[in-house]
Amino acid sequence: MARAERRKRSWYGAFLDAGIWVLFVALLLPAAAVGYVIGKEQGSDEPAREAEQAADAATQTPQIEPAPAFSADDLMEEPTEAWLTNGGTLMNQRYSPLDEIDTDNVGDLKGVWMTDLAGSGAAAKYSAEAQPIVYEGTMYVPTGADDVFAVSVETGKILWRYQANLDQKISTVCCGWLSRGVALGDGKVYLGQLDGSLVALDQKTGKKAWSAQVGAWQEGYTITAAPLYYDGLVYTGISGGEFSIRGRIQAYDAKTGKEVWRFHTVPGPGETGHDTWPKNNDSWEHGGAPVWQTPAIDPELGLMYFSTGNASPDLDGSRRAGDNLFAASIVAVDAKTGEYRWHFQQVHHDIWDYDSPSPIVLFDAEIDGEDRKGLGEASKTGWVYLLDRETGEPLLPIDEKAVPQLGSQATAKTQPIPSYPPLFSHDVTDEDVAAIQKLANANAKDGQPKPKVVKGGIYTPFGETITVIVPGPQGGTNWQPSSYNPETGLMYVCAMRSVSGYSSKNEDLPEGKRGQTADLGSVFTTTGFGAQEGYFVAIDVTTGEKVWEKRWPESCYSGSVTTGGNLVFVGRNGGQLEAYNAETGEGPLWSFQTGAGANTTATVFEQDGSQYLAFLAGGNALAATKHGDNLWLFSLEGTMDEVAAGGEDEGEGTGHAGQSPAEPTDEGDGDPEAGAAVWSDNCAGCHGLNGGGANGGPSLVGNEAALDPERVRAQVTNGGGGMPAFKDTLTEKQIGDVTAYVTEQLAKGGR
Repeated sequence: MARAERRKRSWYGAFLDAGIWVLFVALLLPAAAVGYVIGKEQGSDEPAREAEQAADAATQTPQIEPAPAFSADDLMEEPTEAWLTNGGTLMNQRYSPLDEIDTDNVGDLKGVWMTDLAGSGAAAKYSAEAQPIVYEGTMYVPTGADDVFAVSVETGKILWRYQANLDQKISTVCCGWLSRGVALGDGKVYLGQLDGSLVALDQKTGKKAWSAQVGAWQEGYTITAAPLYYDGLVYTGISGGEFSIRGRIQAYDAKTGKEVWRFHTVPGPGETGHDTWPKNNDSWEHGGAPVWQTPAIDPELGLMYFSTGNASPDLDGSRRAGDNLFAASIVAVDAKTGEYRWHFQQVHHDIWDYDSPSPIVLFDAEIDGEDRKGLGEASKTGWVYLLDRETGEPLLPIDEKAVPQLGSQATAKTQPIPSYPPLFSHDVTDEDVAAIQKLANANAKDGQPKPKVVKGGIYTPFGETITVIVPGPQGGTNWQPSSYNPETGLMYVCAMRSVSGYSSKNEDLPEGKRGQTADLGSVFTTTGFGAQEGYFVAIDVTTGEKVWEKRWPESCYSGSVTTGGNLVFVGRNGGQLEAYNAETGEGPLWSFQTGAGANTTATVFEQDGSQYLAFLAGGNALAATKHGDNLWLFSLEGTMDEVAAGGEDEGEGTGHAGQSPAEPTDEGDGDPEAGAAVWSDNCAGCHGLNGGGANGGPSLVGNEAALDPERVRAQVTNGGGGMPAFKDTLTEKQIGDVTAYVTEQLAKGGR
C-alpha cells in the first residue's frame, strides 16, 4: 500500500563477502541466497490493510485502459508517455528521450510514493529483477514469486494482484526465484513462470485468460525472462541449462495461447549446427543453451535476436566434443516463422560457464563512414560483442586465436577474441590465487593434503587441479540489462571482475537424475557474486573502447536506463539508485537510498506533463543484498526523502569452512517437518529441494558433516565457508528445526 511516510520495520539480512561452490561448504545458504527478511509488520492492522487494498482495487480497476494490439511502429517509438516493452522498445535500448530531468536538476529528485507489494518475493530465495511496464496511468510489475501487481501511477495504490501460488517444491530453479518482467499487448499482461508456464492475464482484472505449458519444471524447464509481445505473438525463452534441458525459444498466439513455432537452440539431426555435437551419444538432446532474456526485434529486417546460455554440463566438455552450437551464441531467426537466419558463437565449446544472459541491444551507427545496423551484447567473458545485425558479421575485428588445449576436455582449438579491450583485465594476480588457495585449503577434508591451486587465464582448460581464471562464471556481465543512448553513442554496461578456481573430474549424473539435479560436471571455488569488484562502463559502439568507467568495491548488479537529459541511472547493491552524466560519467549526480538492494532496472516515462522514474527495490539472492518489496515512483515534484538502508550486513566477518565455529547454543531437538519450510524459503534455491545440489550449492546427501547436529547448528548459527551467520536472522527454534531437517532427512537421502 502506498504511503507518504514509510512505516518503521525491522529488517534482517545477510551480506556475503565470499562464497565457495565446492562439495562440503555451506550447510544452508551460500552467496546465492542471502538477505532473508523477517520482522515484516504482522500487527492487527494487516487484515484491515488487505481489506482497504481490496476496496481500492474494486474502485480503481475499471479505470485501467486496456492496451491495443500494438503495431510495430508503436513498439519502435522511443518511450515517452509509456514504457511498452521490457527494453523500452523492440530495440532493447532502455532509452527515453525525455529531458525534463537532466544533469542540472536530477539532484532534486524525490519520492512521490512508495508502495509495499504485500511482502511478495521478500524471502531469501527470491530476487527482484523486474523492470516495470507502464501504460495509460497503470504500472505492471512482477516479483520473484511471479506475483504480478497493477499499480496506479497517480496514487501508488494496488489496483489488482495476480498470485501465481507457485509450488514451493519446485527443485530445478538455477539462480534464485525471480521474474525479469512482463509483456503487454492486446488487452493482456503476459508472464513466464518458474513452473515452466506462460500465462496471459486480463489487463483490467488480473484474472488468468489463458495458460500454456512451455516446459515442465520436473524436467528442468523454468522461465525467468520477461516475454515479448509483437505482431500478435508472445515470445518466450526457457531457463534450465544447469538441469540438462535442450534450450529453445517459442512463439505463442497472443489471443489463444496456442504455440505457433519453436526454435531449438541445440539443433537436431539435419538442422544447421547439429554437426557440432558428437555423433556417438545423445548429448545434444540435453545440451543446454537456455535463453535467459527478452529478445530484440528489427521489424524492417523481420529478424529476432537473442543470446544463449552455456552448454550442458557446464564445466565438463568431455561428453560433448565439438563447438556445441548454438550455446554461448548470438542468434537471429525470422520473427514470424522462427526459421534460422544467422549466428555468431561467442565461446566455442564452453567449459567455463561463459554464457550470455544479458539482453541484446540494437543500435544504428556510422562506422568508418558507413551507416551500419548494429547490435551489442555484453557477455560473461568481459567483452561486449558488436555485430552487424543484418549479417551477423563483427562490426569491428574479432579474430579466431589459438588457445590452450586439454584433450580430456575436448577443448576448441581457437576462440573469437575481439580486437578491442575487455571491460576489465583478464590477468590473474597473485592475490587472486592466494584468495582461492585460502578457500580451497579451508574446505579440504580433515587429514587430506591441501589442494593444489595454479594460475590460469581466460580460456585456460582445467582438470582435477584447481585453476584460477578471471572472469569466473559470475561474469563479466551476467543477466544485467545494458542500455544505449543514441545521443551519446554509448552503451552502458554493468559488470563484475569475478575470480574463480575451476576443476573437473568428468563425473556423470547418477542414473535417473537428468533434468532433476544440476549437472555442472564439476565444481568451482569462487568468492561469490556480491563481493566482486564492480564496473559500470560506457562503451563507444563504433570503436569498442571504454569512454568512462566507475569502479565499485562491490559487484555492479543491476540494469541501467538512459535518457535525453544526458543521464544514466543504475542501482547499487547497498540500496542506492544513482544517476550519472551519460556523456562524461560524472557523478553520482543523485543517489537515493531505496531501503533494499537496488538490483532491478528503472523505467522512465511521462504523465500529465511530468517526467517520472519507477523502480522496484527488492534485493537479490545472488548479489547477497537486502530484501524488500519497495516499489518507488520519483519526480522533481516528489516530497519523500530516502529511507534507511535495509538492515545491517550480518554476513561480514564470517570465517571459512574448516575453521572451528563458535560454541553453538542448544535449544533441544528441532522439528524436521517445520525445518522443511525454513529450508524451502532459505536454502532450496541453491542446494535443491532435496539437498542434492542446485545453483552451485553442494549436495548434502551423504555428506558426513551434514549428519552432525552440533556442527550443522554451529554452521547455521555462526556462518563460515561463504555462508552468513543466521543467528540474527532466524530464531533459535528455526535454526533447531532446519538443523533437524538437514541431519535427519536430507543428509540421509530423504529417509
